[in-house]
Amino acid sequence: MEKELLAVFDEKHQKVGENTRAIVHQEGLWHETFHCWFVQKINGVPHLLFQLRSHLKKDFPGLFDITAAGHLLAHEKVSDGIREVREELGVDLGMEDLKTIGIFKDSIVQKDFIDNEFAHTYVYMIGPANPSLHIQEEEVSAIYSAPMADVISLYEREVQHITLHHIHSNSITHSSLIVKPEDFVPHSEEYMGKVLKSLNRIGGMI
Repeated sequence: MEKELLAVFDEKHQKVGENTRAIVHQEGLWHETFHCWFVQKINGVPHLLFQLRSHLKKDFPGLFDITAAGHLLAHEKVSDGIREVREELGVDLGMEDLKTIGIFKDSIVQKDFIDNEFAHTYVYMIGPANPSLHIQEEEVSAIYSAPMADVISLYEREVQHITLHHIHSNSITHSSLIVKPEDFVPHSEEYMGKVLKSLNRIGGMI
């Protein structure tokens, strides 16, 4: 995986070359990713679904993250990224099932790598019934949800913790979990602010 080729961009999103995933993260080179957030309206209240990353993952094991996401390889189109939804969640969707909310910069800076992404970001609106999921255990341990308003309050530092409710897993049985900001993958404040604003607007329209 570290030897996979990714397209490399400048900060204005102009392609400048290609390099391996390892070098891209080592040097903090800008590259493209595909993000898909699931939003579900339950009793009139929009909820946001999070995946719990597998403890087998190299990066951010055991943290909550975008419903489904992944890197776009150098030879791939943006639409190829929908494979992440199928692979991680077992949900067979087409691009026509998704609504684009934008391309957002997302920087995750850690001591051992810098992940600078142009994230092609989409939302999938699901009905009141929980979706039929078949999660890939090597990637995802479980799926949880929380009211959109609660998530926004957490990221705006209005509350110190929120409750996530269990949606699906192959083995985990916790019906709910109390979580804090450090329990989530540390996406940039700019990214999360723009995404939550867009998702909240869409959630209020359904």
